[in-house]
Amino acid sequence: MTPPPPGLARHLDGEPLETLETSEPAARSRLIGRLLEEGDRADLAWLGRQISRGELTDWFRAHAGRRLSRRSRAFWSAVLAQPLPPPHPLAEALWPLA
Repeated sequence: MTPPPPGLARHLDGEPLETLETSEPAARSRLIGRLLEEGDRADLAWLGRQISRGELTDWFRAHAGRRLSRRSRAFWSAVLAQPLPPPHPLAEALWPLA
């Protein structure tokens, strides 16, 4: 694992960075989702060095409708050349930015 950029810890809520290297899928998924939603340029560059484009695309297909805002879904849809996933049916009731 390459060293993380300064400030990445603000996204982790106390989780260790090692979650990207573990087989714990839930922790890895939370970190990917957090960085795709809130990460800055340095955070995303680091994530791209740690995780393959294929894994990010798989995560996007499986989780973006629930875990990313409308704006983030549109951005990552274009970046990953994937269809825009619809939001979860209850998402707008819970989160106006869904």
